[in-house]
Amino acid sequence: MLLTADAKGVFPIAPTPFFDDGAIDTASVDRMTDFYLECGSTGLTVLGQLGEAPKLEHAESVAVAGQVIRRAARLPVVVGVSAPGFAAMRALTHEVMGQGAAGVMIAPPNTLRTDDQIVNYYRQAVEAIGADVPFVLQDYPLTFSVQMTPAVIRRIVQELPSCVMLKHEDWPGLEKISTLRGFEKDGSMRHISILCGNNGLFLDYEVERGADGANTGYCFPDMLCDVVRLNAAGEREAAHDLFDAHLPLLRYEQQPGAGLAVRKYIMMRRGILTSAAQRRPASPMSATARAEVEHLLTRLARHDKRAALPPV
Repeated sequence: MLLTADAKGVFPIAPTPFFDDGAIDTASVDRMTDFYLECGSTGLTVLGQLGEAPKLEHAESVAVAGQVIRRAARLPVVVGVSAPGFAAMRALTHEVMGQGAAGVMIAPPNTLRTDDQIVNYYRQAVEAIGADVPFVLQDYPLTFSVQMTPAVIRRIVQELPSCVMLKHEDWPGLEKISTLRGFEKDGSMRHISILCGNNGLFLDYEVERGADGANTGYCFPDMLCDVVRLNAAGEREAAHDLFDAHLPLLRYEQQPGAGLAVRKYIMMRRGILTSAAQRRPASPMSATARAEVEHLLTRLARHDKRAALPPV
């Protein structure tokens, strides 16, 4: 089941579950995968930016990816393979594709500055992993400090047929989506899937601009699935009402450095993860932050009963 340019819906970015001692929690990996399947996901992404991939050894990365691929057999699974060098990227790509991954996601190194450097990097990445491996182009300038203009994305898409999806995380980025879809309409760029990140913070209007869905985390991925589904069904106001109810929590979880701790904490509260632990180096939540998150959950529960969790 290889990833194609027609991918739509929600591909949640899965966190990597750990026990408090830093060991990988394989039972939570299965429970988390089952949850994503049940809530309406159309695919999954593992070892992404907030999957703590750099903290895993190569064998651990292969094991986690393989476990999710086997458990989510009916959905395409994308694996993040970004690495400082192409040798490590090639090795992980070949192993996960051999286990049945649908494709890989590649983020740019923060050393790229010019348009030609960006295009050349992805040209070399494809040479390393193989032109038969579908890949997701991750555009996240706020984290990677690499500015990809729509014209650069078009060059990559046109020159490299194995680029089938853009993970759009520019901010602000609504006009970029419109420009890219405009390239498709005028015939200067072939169609690709556009799924959006940024915690889903702008998903309500991104899908209206032509994005195909979301490729991000958030502790209520079922809400992301509902928003995309409602929008596709033409229920615009219902989609915005649901999104607006979650927006304060979305914003809180989007905080750089603190967001993963919030996401894992709530996923633990929802019974998806056994522990909210991150592997070190980590940024644990303070007691004050936990109280704020509980307050946000209480307020959200007035509009979405999924947030009505048992008392701590």
